[in-house]
Amino acid sequence: MKEKLLEIIAEQFNKEVDEIDENTSFVDDLNADSIDIVELIMSIEDEFDIEINDEDLKDLETIADVFNYLEDLE
Repeated sequence: MKEKLLEIIAEQFNKEVDEIDENTSFVDDLNADSIDIVELIMSIEDEFDIEINDEDLKDLETIADVFNYLEDLE
């Protein structure tokens, strides 16, 4: 799951997978705005067939945060 998540994020932000890691911040490192985050979440929801609660979005600041969130859903 982690590799697929990295692929989705890299594609969304036009990066190579090896340019990002768990500590990558969406806002600070990828210059994401709220629209970028929503689009990313929609892609993740589609790929993993899940629904991420809107209230939880504020806690998802890094790739590690998203990965841990997805693990907790399993």
